[in-house]
Amino acid sequence: MSNKNTLTLTDNRTGKTISLPIQAGTAGPPVVDIRGIYGDFGLFTLDPGFKSTASCTSNITFIDGEKGVLLYRGYPIEQLADQSSFVETSYLLMKGELPNQSQLDDFDQLITRHTMVHEQLLNFYQGFRRDAHPMAIMVGVVGALSAFYHDSLDIHDPRHRELSAIRLLAKIPTIAAACYKHSIGQPFIYPDNNLDYAANFLKMMFAVPGQNYQVNPVVARALDKILILHADHEQNASTSTVRLAGSTGANPFAAISAGIGALWGPSHGGANEAVLKMLYEIGTVENVPKFIKKAQDPNDSFRLMGFGHRVYRNHDPRAQVLKKEAKKVLEALDHHDDPLFKLALELERIALEDEYFIEKKLYPNVDFYSGIIESAMGIPTNMFTVMFAMARCVGWIAQWKEMMVDKDLVIGRPRQLYQGPAQRNYKAVNSR
Repeated sequence: MSNKNTLTLTDNRTGKTISLPIQAGTAGPPVVDIRGIYGDFGLFTLDPGFKSTASCTSNITFIDGEKGVLLYRGYPIEQLADQSSFVETSYLLMKGELPNQSQLDDFDQLITRHTMVHEQLLNFYQGFRRDAHPMAIMVGVVGALSAFYHDSLDIHDPRHRELSAIRLLAKIPTIAAACYKHSIGQPFIYPDNNLDYAANFLKMMFAVPGQNYQVNPVVARALDKILILHADHEQNASTSTVRLAGSTGANPFAAISAGIGALWGPSHGGANEAVLKMLYEIGTVENVPKFIKKAQDPNDSFRLMGFGHRVYRNHDPRAQVLKKEAKKVLEALDHHDDPLFKLALELERIALEDEYFIEKKLYPNVDFYSGIIESAMGIPTNMFTVMFAMARCVGWIAQWKEMMVDKDLVIGRPRQLYQGPAQRNYKAVNSR
C-alpha cells in the first residue's frame, strides 16, 4: 500500500507498478477502482459471478450480510415494513427521501390515474396459450408497453423518464393480475381507483363479474409488506440485467422486461415456489428429522430450500417480518391449524437447533415464509415469481433512473478469459 487511499500493484512480468484508487462508501467494504488496470497493464480481471466486483455506485439499497441488515435509502427494512406502505416506500426508492403527506397524496393519486392499460394491450393475452407460464406472458406484455406509450420513450428527457417510471409502477399489478385471469379463463377485472395498491391487486386477482368482492384488510396489509420487503436488494442478477440492458440506451419498458426474464430463473425468483414444493415433499411434521438428515448428507440430492442466502450470513431481516405476518394471515383466513405452516415452524425450530445448520449459518430467508403466505391467500405457485416481479419493479425503476443520470454511465461490456482454439486456417470440407 502506498497510502491509505490507494493500492499499489506490481506486474512481476515487467516490473511496472500502478496505484489504484480506493474508494470508501457510506457503509460496507471499500472498493478498489480497477479501471486503470487494462490501460496500464494490458490485463483484465476475472471474477465469475461478480462476487467481488462492484459494477456501479448507488445510493439506493445497502445490505450487511454478516449482521443481517437491509436498508432502503438508509432506513431499516423492519421499520418500513412495520410503519410505511408500499406506495410510500416506492416514493422513497424512486426519489431518495420519504414524502410529506402532500407529496405522498399526490404520488398516490398519480399512480392511481395510470393503473389502466391500453385496451388493445389486453388483446396480447389472447395470443398466449392458456397454459403459458405467467412469467412468459409478463416478459412479453411488459416489453410491449413500449409499443403503446411512445410519448415517454426519450430516455434523455427527465419528464419522459418520470412518466415511464410511474406507468410501470402503476400498470404492473394490472398486467400481473391479467396473467392469472388468462390462465384460468376468467374475464379481466379492471382497476378500482377506490382501493390502495395491494387491495386493488387482490381485487383484480380474485373478483369476478356479477359478484361483490370484499378485500380482507389483514391479507391486503400482509401483501403490502411482502411488496415492501421485495422492492429492492442491491445489484442482484435481475437488477444487474436491467442496468446492463438500460446501459445500451434501451427504453425502460424493454429494460424492465429483461429484468423479469432474469428473475424467472429458479435460482433467483423461484425460490419461494421451491420452498412450497419441498414442504409438500416432506409431508408431515413426523418426517422432518428424516429430511434434516437427508439435507446433511452430501450424497443426497435433497436440499433444504428457504435456508441460507448468498448475501446474508445471519438472519434475513425480511424473514422475521414475514414469520409474524404468516400467523396473522392464517388466523384471518381461518387457517391457523394449517399443517403446512406447522410443518414450516417445526422445520425451522429443528434446523436452528441443529449444529450442522448453526455452523453453516443456514438461517431461514425471506422465501421460507413468503410462499406459505401467498399460498394461503389463494395465489397459485406459478404466480409466485410474478408477485416477486411486481414488487421488484419499483427497485428496477429506481436503479434504472439512478443509472441514467450517472456521469460514469457507459454501455456494459464485460470481458472474458478466452481459452478456445488459437487462430487456425479454414480447410475445405473434403480435406477434413
